[in-house]
This record gives sequence, C-alpha cells and structure tokens, in this order.
Amino acid sequence: MAQNDLHDIARALVADGKGILAADESDGTIKKRFDTIGIESIEDNRRAYRDMLFTTPGAEEYISGVILFDETIRQSALDGTPFPKLLESKGIIPGIKVDQGARPLALADGETITEGLDGLRGRLEEYYALGARFAKWRATYSITDELPSQYCIWTNAHALARYAALCQEAGIVPIVEPEILQDGTHTIERSYHVACKVLEALYTELFDQRVDVEGTLLKPNMVLSGYDASNRAGVDEVAEWTLKCFYKHVPAAVPGIVFLSGGQSDEDSTAHLNAMNAKGPHPWEISFSYGRALQTPALNAWAGKPDQVEAGQRAFYHRAKLNSAARSGLYAPEMERETASV
Repeated sequence: MAQNDLHDIARALVADGKGILAADESDGTIKKRFDTIGIESIEDNRRAYRDMLFTTPGAEEYISGVILFDETIRQSALDGTPFPKLLESKGIIPGIKVDQGARPLALADGETITEGLDGLRGRLEEYYALGARFAKWRATYSITDELPSQYCIWTNAHALARYAALCQEAGIVPIVEPEILQDGTHTIERSYHVACKVLEALYTELFDQRVDVEGTLLKPNMVLSGYDASNRAGVDEVAEWTLKCFYKHVPAAVPGIVFLSGGQSDEDSTAHLNAMNAKGPHPWEISFSYGRALQTPALNAWAGKPDQVEAGQRAFYHRAKLNSAARSGLYAPEMERETASV
C-alpha cells in the first residue's frame, strides 16, 4: 500500500464528528462484561452482541472505525455477511487488535511488557486479507512515586515502534496505545510528568524505527488524578494538563489523538473530550476510541435478549452521538437525558 493510502486511512478514522468503537475485548474482559448482565460468555452470545452493535442503523454517522478481536474478525452477522464486509458496507473501517497482552517485565517488579511481536508480520498479512485496514497495540504503565521505571518506558516504546513499522509494511495504519493506568492516589501533576516521559520515549522510538507518523494514530489516556486521589482534578483542569503534555510531545504531523476512556464514567469521558475540543483548534484531531464508555448503556439495554436488540442499538447510537458532539466542543450534560431514536 502506498504511503498516501496510509495517510488517507488515518485521516478517515478521525473524520469530523467521528470516532472509533473499541470492540476488541479479550475473552476474559468480555466475560466480565457479560457477567454484569447475567449471560454466559459463549461464542454465539459474543457474536450476537457484536451484531447488535455493528448493525445499529445510523452508527456510521458517528463511528469511523471498529477495532475487532481475532474471534470477531472471523465471525459473520445474522445474515451471513462477514463482520468486516458488513462494516465496510456502512463506510466503517475494520481494524484489529494484534498484541497478545501485557506480561510481567523481567527484573522489574510490578511492571509489564506487551507481547505479540513474534509472528506478527504473518498475522498482519492474514488480517489484511480478512479486511483489516488499521490495528491496535496496547502497552500499560503503572504510576507510583517510583514507577514507571525508565526501563519499562523504553522497552514498551521500542515494542510499540516495532509493531508500528510492521503494520505500515503490511499496509495497515497502526494505532499506538501507551496506557498509563490511573489507579492510585497520585496527583494530576504526577500523571502529567509520567505522560510526558512516556510520550517522549514513544516518539523517539517511532522516529528511530522509520515509522511515518502521518500514517499513525495515538491512543493515550487523558492526564487525570489517580482514581483514589483525595482531591481529584475537575474537567477543565484535566483538559489543560492533557493538552499541555500533548503540545510538548506529540508531533503536529500525527493526524489524530483518539483517547481511551480507561476507568472513567461514560459522562466523564465525554465531558473531558468536549473540554479539550472546546479549547481548540489543535494541530491534530482530538477524538475517541472508547470501549466500555460507548458500550455500557447498550450492553445493559440489550441484556442478551433478542427482543431488546433495538433498545441496545438506541443506547449505542445515543452514546456515539454524544461523543460526536464532544468532538466539536458542543456537548452539554443535559444532552445525557435526551432520548435518541434509531
């Protein structure tokens, strides 16, 4: 694939008013989600759930791409259409999670390294043939007074860049996801300090490994106070600290920043996104790549019941619409109470 094609796909994923649905939950994560509504995590239920999301009428107004799991990219809708083909038919770009999870980092107590580079070139070729045009790789970092270590920061940056280079070789746009876990009591200043170090290392490695950043997207956490902090930063403060960090360390050539929601509530993740866009314009598009924060209302409304599919779709459509509004700084909390129709 030509370099310009990667640029076009990356830009399409952050098109005006649109963001990405992360539907790439591992078997363990989707089981936890299904446990909350009391249904068994078997393949038929997982397929039915994804079918409900992907066939939502009008979702393409607000959703540019969907990150799939290995099982999901091989599944088909109720009418037999492979999920990647179904998404393409709606103008939604299929993507794929390619990392194989975080594992303990050797000689670094409490820290992790993401695995999955072995055999990745072959897997990317297969995923491209199945319809994937972008991919995602997640690295995780814990915050304490001492962590993350430079060792953890740089080994994960190196792996993220190796993954990104292999993606671009395969004609696939890489989303690089350095997630700094916000569990703990740390201040927003500490979160900012760690985020700066992580992004500095990431872009050093991406440049050193010849990755064309115009054909990539960044999927980071927002700069937040620790979830257990006694005095947590408000919405505007989060936006200010996050933008301050990104202006220092994210090249203007990157087409877009697609935030993860992490452990934030649905409303908080939308409000923070809105506050950042309200302070624009910025050199990059500021968008979303949410999983739980887009899916929770839909999951609860659907509850595994065939006669509740439309209710689930209405909830998903409404949540996507609110985040689309936040992309332009036009979201307001009272919009949460509006009833959307599909």
